[in-house]
Amino acid sequence: MGSTNMEMEMLEIFEVGPCKDSYEMGFLIGRRFSQKIRSRVQNDLIIQNQLRPFAQKADSQSLLKALFHNNQSKFPRYWDELLGTAAGSGVPVLDILLMNLRKEILAFIPKEEIKGLNVDTPDDCSDVLVVGESMAIAAHNEDANVALVGHTYLIKGILSDGVFFVGYTYAGELPSCAFGFNSHGLAFTLNSVPPGEDEIVAGGIGRNFVSRDILEATGIDDALNRISSSEVSVGHCYNLMEASTRRILNVETASKKRVSVNEVGETPFFHANMYLHLHINQVQDENSLHRQKRASVLAKTSKEDFLSLLGDFDDKKYPIYMTGPLLHTLCTAVIDLDEQTLSIIAGNPKKRQVIHIFSISPKELKSNHDNSHSNAA
Repeated sequence: MGSTNMEMEMLEIFEVGPCKDSYEMGFLIGRRFSQKIRSRVQNDLIIQNQLRPFAQKADSQSLLKALFHNNQSKFPRYWDELLGTAAGSGVPVLDILLMNLRKEILAFIPKEEIKGLNVDTPDDCSDVLVVGESMAIAAHNEDANVALVGHTYLIKGILSDGVFFVGYTYAGELPSCAFGFNSHGLAFTLNSVPPGEDEIVAGGIGRNFVSRDILEATGIDDALNRISSSEVSVGHCYNLMEASTRRILNVETASKKRVSVNEVGETPFFHANMYLHLHINQVQDENSLHRQKRASVLAKTSKEDFLSLLGDFDDKKYPIYMTGPLLHTLCTAVIDLDEQTLSIIAGNPKKRQVIHIFSISPKELKSNHDNSHSNAA
């Protein structure tokens, strides 16, 4: 029980908004979680050993300048949110920006400079998705570097028009680089993917900005538009779910506005951290290949099967459910489009210890935000 109790205490939800502007929203989040954000920056070896030294170099300035300029120009509100988070938490703005754009920067750090350091293992995640007659479910393991253990929280952000979103948030980052939903009944989970070096474009739009933008999408088509209209630097995989239409899309993206959409149907679909349908040169990720292979032989006919699959650690070197030393499954999210719920499970999902459950049914907006009790476990 011990670790789960710890998890329960660790995954706090903070309701913020409506705010007068984005800076204020970021500031309030930064102030509320300043301890977690500072602790993460102090414990994250990727920030200390790779991102900060890179940012100090003269020949890095043109990349950083382009990255900062392009992301601030396209998403001025979310940029202000980050400036607010830095001010509220007392963490230098540069650290906050480097954290949020780490994927877009790490791709340009020469490999020989990071030998022997705590290399940025991909933020490995596993998803199993199905839309069949008896169930429409997305189940997602949120896997991350050990530095993130105890450094996450939930943000419920209420916008000026009464629309709200809930995002699982890495300390100091924009909600959400993991999973979330909004009051339009749109939900998503994310998987990182590894495009080859020749597929990456310097100074493009950062993944954290795109996923923050999806939290404000009015539905699955709007989310797809927001994803497609961003000229990203690296690439990403988005699993989009819509409560009102019972649809799930798996969307893979890469630089140069490349997008591939796969509508999930009754054949269960497992996605780790490799591109499965967008044709692209990619880095062969052993970890993903092993998880993909193991998932292919496990039963996938019920919700219980999905949770067993995500709790599987049969492959000792590359388990689906990760317990360290470097990679940890932080939690599991289950989105059920028939129940219209998003549940967050702590510990091994086989044990089904739900610590938060939210209604994701599209909300009729009333002025008195009567849905704020939706986070009762």
